[in-house]
Amino acid sequence: MKRSINKVAVLGSGIMGSRIACHFANIGVEVLLLDIAPKELLPEEQAKGLALDNPAVKNRIVNTALQTAVKTNPSPVYSKKVLNKIKTGNFDDDMSKIAGFDWVIEVVVENLDIKKKVFEQVEQFRKAGTLITSNTSGIPIHLMAEGRSEDFKAHFCGTHFFNPPRYLKLLEVIPTPHTKPEIVDFLMHYGDKFLGKTTVLCKDTPAFIANRVGVYSIMALLHLVDKLDLTVEEVDKFTGPALGRPKSATFRTSDVVGLDTMIKVAKGLYDNCPDDKAHELFKLPAYVQKMEENKWLGDKTNQGFYKKTKTADGKTEILALDLKTLEYKPQQKVKSATLEMTKPIENLRERMKIFAKGKDKAGELFRHSSFGLFEYVSDRIPEISDELYRIDDAMRAGFGWELGPFELWDAVGVKEAIEGMEQYGNKAAAWVHEMLDAGNTSFYKVEGGIKKYYDIPSKSYKALQGTDDFIILDNIRENKTLWKNSGVSIIDLGDGILNVEFHTKMNTIGGDVISGINKAIDMAEKDYRGLVIGNDGANFSAGANVGMIFMMAVEQEWDELNMAIRMFQNTSMRIRYSSIPVVVAPHNLTLGGGCEFSLHADHVQLSAETYMGLVEFGVGVIPGGGGTKEFALRASDEFKDDQIVQNALKDRFLTIGMAKVSTSGYEAYELGYLQKDKFSISMNRNRLLADAKAKAIELADAGYTKPVQRTDIKVLGKQGLGIVYAGANSMYAGHYISEHDKKISEKLGYVMCGGDLSSPTEVSEQYLLDLEREAFLSLAGERKSLERIQSIITKGKTLRN
Repeated sequence: MKRSINKVAVLGSGIMGSRIACHFANIGVEVLLLDIAPKELLPEEQAKGLALDNPAVKNRIVNTALQTAVKTNPSPVYSKKVLNKIKTGNFDDDMSKIAGFDWVIEVVVENLDIKKKVFEQVEQFRKAGTLITSNTSGIPIHLMAEGRSEDFKAHFCGTHFFNPPRYLKLLEVIPTPHTKPEIVDFLMHYGDKFLGKTTVLCKDTPAFIANRVGVYSIMALLHLVDKLDLTVEEVDKFTGPALGRPKSATFRTSDVVGLDTMIKVAKGLYDNCPDDKAHELFKLPAYVQKMEENKWLGDKTNQGFYKKTKTADGKTEILALDLKTLEYKPQQKVKSATLEMTKPIENLRERMKIFAKGKDKAGELFRHSSFGLFEYVSDRIPEISDELYRIDDAMRAGFGWELGPFELWDAVGVKEAIEGMEQYGNKAAAWVHEMLDAGNTSFYKVEGGIKKYYDIPSKSYKALQGTDDFIILDNIRENKTLWKNSGVSIIDLGDGILNVEFHTKMNTIGGDVISGINKAIDMAEKDYRGLVIGNDGANFSAGANVGMIFMMAVEQEWDELNMAIRMFQNTSMRIRYSSIPVVVAPHNLTLGGGCEFSLHADHVQLSAETYMGLVEFGVGVIPGGGGTKEFALRASDEFKDDQIVQNALKDRFLTIGMAKVSTSGYEAYELGYLQKDKFSISMNRNRLLADAKAKAIELADAGYTKPVQRTDIKVLGKQGLGIVYAGANSMYAGHYISEHDKKISEKLGYVMCGGDLSSPTEVSEQYLLDLEREAFLSLAGERKSLERIQSIITKGKTLRN
């Protein structure tokens, strides 16, 4: 089906509408954002003598909403520059403009009558064949299409984004009986490839999939509080990262989203799902009803399950709500033997087995909540979905669970869980028992590198739909690993391309990773066509192993540290100057050494959500793996017609000196970490490795040749050093930086200016690398640097901005 989306109209500029508009602008689409015109003037508008028909007044609602959205943190836009893609207007004056748009998305208030009125207006101007969708989270999709034309109905669908649309990956697609199948297929594909979403096909049932299961899970926990005598702090500790859930866990998430939002969905499910076996669970517990009456709705009312206050000495303190007395008290530290047992276990699935056997409150909560969840999701098929994997997809992408319900069930053991469920008064659906009776012991399995799910109607396993274009290392690692050590695995991706996967803690870079990358380049140069450096971890790399650096510096093992830094630099240079194309595929945190590897790649295929930076200033040193050298080189390339542009050096210097970290892949380019025509962005994180492999093949097919090391890097010498030293002294004199920061700044400037050369000179990369290494070693031995490194290790922090 030939259809392209160049222009999108978003009707409604509230919290969701404005942010959906921003996300379309993020991917380069032209957006028209409309909302109602005000019915009354504000006092300040009256004071200016403005009338209701003044354009500034008529567009006040939409413009204020967009400005509010852009000011939120985290930002809904990849870069402020994308905002020029968004035009605003109002329904009265600008609805006719939708005739020239490819997709119209309705995001007005959740009221069926109001939505129908908007659709009546849309149909007056909408061009036949234009996509029209609703972002409703609960109103039946088919009801909104009633009374509309046949063409409208054929191109109408529900597209439910989750808030915030940039960050939450779920897009539920909900067709009506009238929606053309090709429209559904288009939306599923477009949402995946271009919007970067996990697209989940839903039935037109109350709350669709994610909210139906997610709100059930939350409500079940709310009711378990009294039964298990749990505190707010305990529930959040037991249902957070240790369980593969977001750090905000249960009650903190409710505060962020808004207790009123959860209550609204719960009441809707109670009213619209009378035959649901869990119907009574959707009733609000007494303490939640009281919170609703008190308007303790979370962050939007400055208090909910938690409340931020100031102590007598002015320090910020977060209090937790006592659910028995409904009074706020200082948070209590949570202790749990089960949690302690799970800490050393990296594999999440193995961790679940410990939770399932836990003898304390954490174990009890896990069993009560999980066994109830297993019963609930098995009963929802085929009501909300015919395929079990769609429920898992929805919960991972919409609620941030690392394991969906059926994946969690597999981790515990299907048969073992059923035995436990019966003891807790829960019962799995009949089809689960039939699956086990037929000798099928899990909901998922991997065969020939392909992940398959249990298909209930056919009673057989089928390949997951929509994953043909993905490379999932979990599925191929067992049979495609060619070499590995404690830090990396080298995996054959096929078509002559190898992949280096890091698997250290936070994917930090130490000797094992350095060794693995060099081994992979050796193998690729001998028998393959190209190399990808990428992984499926939570982060690409949090940087160098600072613990290793700290120990060498404390023990004054300068020869060993010098060798380690030299190896790091040589590896960065080898990434650039190997005889095969090397594509680095970063995502999420890409700091320090991870950034330096990216700086030296032939091409960077990065996720849209990549937070890249050279952050070594934070531990009292300068980038020592080729990053400082590379920024000096790039500053040199910005010099024009032999006229040295000092601003180029200044900008590069400040990026390192201020440890700037990009807030997106696009901003990484603006900060100078990426080079024009040498990077591409994958909107969908799941496509990243496949896209990187395709780029490596493209470079190989184009006749890749080994580059030549640079010897023409123009540096300023003393001319630049004078500027650097004057700036550092000024900042120190003004008490903006410490004496140690001044020293680091001067060392950084010394390297980037090529030392104290008497005049601007052309130098080689190796010359700058030697200066960089010398500066790094001298700073690593400083007491202040060691204190900073020790602080980071002690606090368990990673290198961050």
